[in-house]
Amino acid sequence: MAEINQGSIKEKKWYSKDADACMVALNTSIENGLSEEEVRSRLDEFGRNTLPESKKRSALMRFFAQFHNVLIYLLLAAAVITALMDHWIDTWVILAVVLVNTLIGFIQEGKAEQALESIRKMLSLEALVLRNGNRQVINAEELVPGDIIILRSGDKVPADARIVKSKNFRIEESPLTGESKDVRKHIEPVSDDAVIGDRKSMVFSGTLVTYGEATGIVVATGQDTELGKIKQMLEEVEQITTPLMQKIDRFGKILSIFIVVVATAFFAFGHYFRDYTMVELFMATISLVVASIPEGLPAIMTITLAIGVQRMARRNAIIRRLPSVETLGSVEVICTDKTGTLTRDEMTAKTIITAEQRFEVEGSGYKPEGKIYKDGNKKNVGIDLQDERVLQIFLQCIRACNDSDLKETDEGEWKVEGTSTEGALLTLAYKAGLGEFKPQRIDSIPFESDNKYMATLHKHDGNTYIYVKGAPERLLEMCSQQLTEAGEQKLDLKYWEEQMSLIAGQGERLMAAAYSKLNAPADQISEDDLKNVDLYFLGLVGIIDPPREEAYAAIEECKEAGIRVIMITGDHAITAKAIADELGIGRDKDVITGTEIEKMDDEQLQDVVMQHDVFARTDPAHKLRLVQALQANNISCAMTGDGVNDAPALKRANIGIAMGIKGTEVSKDAAEIILTDDNFASIVNAVEEGRTVYDNIKKTILFILPTNGAEALIIMGAVLVGTTLPITPVQLLWINMVTAVTLALSLSMEPMEKKVMQMPPRQADEPIIGRYFLWRIAFVSILVAGLTGAGYWFFSSGGDHALATNRTIAVNILVAAQLFYLFNCKKINETSLSGELMNNKYVFIAIAALAVLQLGFTYAPFMNNLFGTAPLAAGDWIMPLGIGLLVFFIVEGEKFITRKIA
Repeated sequence: MAEINQGSIKEKKWYSKDADACMVALNTSIENGLSEEEVRSRLDEFGRNTLPESKKRSALMRFFAQFHNVLIYLLLAAAVITALMDHWIDTWVILAVVLVNTLIGFIQEGKAEQALESIRKMLSLEALVLRNGNRQVINAEELVPGDIIILRSGDKVPADARIVKSKNFRIEESPLTGESKDVRKHIEPVSDDAVIGDRKSMVFSGTLVTYGEATGIVVATGQDTELGKIKQMLEEVEQITTPLMQKIDRFGKILSIFIVVVATAFFAFGHYFRDYTMVELFMATISLVVASIPEGLPAIMTITLAIGVQRMARRNAIIRRLPSVETLGSVEVICTDKTGTLTRDEMTAKTIITAEQRFEVEGSGYKPEGKIYKDGNKKNVGIDLQDERVLQIFLQCIRACNDSDLKETDEGEWKVEGTSTEGALLTLAYKAGLGEFKPQRIDSIPFESDNKYMATLHKHDGNTYIYVKGAPERLLEMCSQQLTEAGEQKLDLKYWEEQMSLIAGQGERLMAAAYSKLNAPADQISEDDLKNVDLYFLGLVGIIDPPREEAYAAIEECKEAGIRVIMITGDHAITAKAIADELGIGRDKDVITGTEIEKMDDEQLQDVVMQHDVFARTDPAHKLRLVQALQANNISCAMTGDGVNDAPALKRANIGIAMGIKGTEVSKDAAEIILTDDNFASIVNAVEEGRTVYDNIKKTILFILPTNGAEALIIMGAVLVGTTLPITPVQLLWINMVTAVTLALSLSMEPMEKKVMQMPPRQADEPIIGRYFLWRIAFVSILVAGLTGAGYWFFSSGGDHALATNRTIAVNILVAAQLFYLFNCKKINETSLSGELMNNKYVFIAIAALAVLQLGFTYAPFMNNLFGTAPLAAGDWIMPLGIGLLVFFIVEGEKFITRKIA
């Protein structure tokens, strides 16, 4: 045989070529296949039919990579400093915080790397192939382009192949297209610009044969298959760092530089302008550094995110990476699939057309509840079937000519055993009260793709009937008459074509029904029999996968929150537009198809994605390009998906959201969030929680940093005036840890504020500490430091207390000020003097815990020895509590003035 090369294989659009031309181009034949010699030659040329393993970092390298974070460096520096001070308890606590953060990152990254391996597991292990004129089962890895493969129901397709022979052949392609309905395949060429979902003359590696059999010629193996291309895209796609991690990293760098600069200047000032010894100055500088590092912040942030994970889990969203919790709160666009996410993934009959009437059907899904209304007249009661003879026969037909079954599960859910289309027709019959209409079936003609209909023969009421259902265009060819309330009349083909166009324009799939009442009994039925009887056309039924009821409210909530919803689906444009219009997505805007996207360059797509909200018949590469186009416009986006085809886009998106029920393992591994109910409304719930988490993190930062600021100012103030340090380094660590562990932790459990979904998404470049935050941190730091210093000076100047006692009072003033300031932080800008002041029970649990700790710190002998503290008299507590209350009212006054100015 003549040689073929890899370049020529890749360049050809096999789906648009004639089957015979494909065999000629690949130098093979359907009778004999390839010779063993040719197979060996092509195996050398094209390689084995496998997906190459990705390069992976070792577990050790992944572990040490988690330490590459400025805040981790700061924590390690704090651990070294505390170790140098021989305060090993604090050293081990800080190291434990570092280890927890590191392990979380290590474990989550390990899970993410499973995505590529999951794709490899989708490949078929064996293939039935024709070689040297003989059928043989081989290892699928040995397939080469030009091999003739035989596919049967239940087989997993081992490579991309052009169909050259088929019989009633159907494939389930949801891993590639995202659409759960199996599709009929044929040998006829399709348009050369057809997207994957429209390439009906092709089968793709990793998809499943659901019905029939076919013979195909392999045109792509290994990395050149559509599955291989997706794996390659997944490898090449850069995972976006979450906004929180970006901001924390930037904040950590700025903070570390600031601490180093201030500590250096502080040491220089003490050395040149004060008469401290080098040991005293060194210890004072260490105190300043320790005071400035928020040791508890990373731990509190991790806990806040973890609490968000638990809250989201209760609302059907499982988080795989902690920072993703917060990222959801910042998304500006949600790119969502249609089938099963916005819709129920349960086909439902919505419209019935007879020769004289139009009926609308209530309800959605397979639950057999809902009325049938005539001409859209939705009164309190539906139609009386006894008054609608044609409708009654129509419904009897679709009930009897049906091989599926409808059952209620123990959980109260209704499920169909059979095809979704028959399930919709069965549910319609149940709604009309014909669920128990089961006339004796004598014989049947099963549905075949060539015939496009199903027919059954029944005995009922002493008569023999033929019931037929199938494609409208096929049944119209088979019928010459139609049934009306007045009797039979000539078929009005123009009328039916108009009605078909009208219903199809609503995005509904069409089915038709016809029947014949035989003059004599019969015991079998054949295709020829149908040609020799009078079939009467009964009507049309429009079927659609309807939107979820909760999707309507969820999309409206997105609009209120300033979040744009984009539908990206593999379904047809008409169906996508109908569902989008009903849900209020992209109204008055054109649908963009995958074919149109294919013709656009990146710059054009960046403009289009900002102007259109519905994209149909999309391929995997299109979804990835749409995400990249949004990000090129500085838009933070979430992407939903369930198939292998969605994995690259899920990984690239700021937040990838996989479906837990119908999602493939590949999509779940590539995503940060998994929905346990595959429901769009759960995404909106997760956004609410994400915004709440971000608010709580900001509140925590706003609470913790003034503590560090006040401590640093106290140390600096003491050196500036040349006095003894009011608080020792070890006491500073105590304050940092107890306020972080108790008070700051309670802020991480703050409930969602009422206005959280009425605010627009925050900008991706919005700093985590803006101008107002800087002002508040500085204001409270100076306020608390000043009042603490004043209290220490008041007791010191009296001369009635020892140094240890004065320092104990200073520590308790600082802690009391933080305790009352906690209530200020429950509301960042608004007043805390509202009905929500007491809405977090964890705040009061934290206060009780703090009280116990501080009493132990003050009165327990071993704590006195460890921290250099002394017991206080009852009267000594008046000033700390009074200063704490004063701080609360002063900060509330500041917030009031700030709101007025703004």
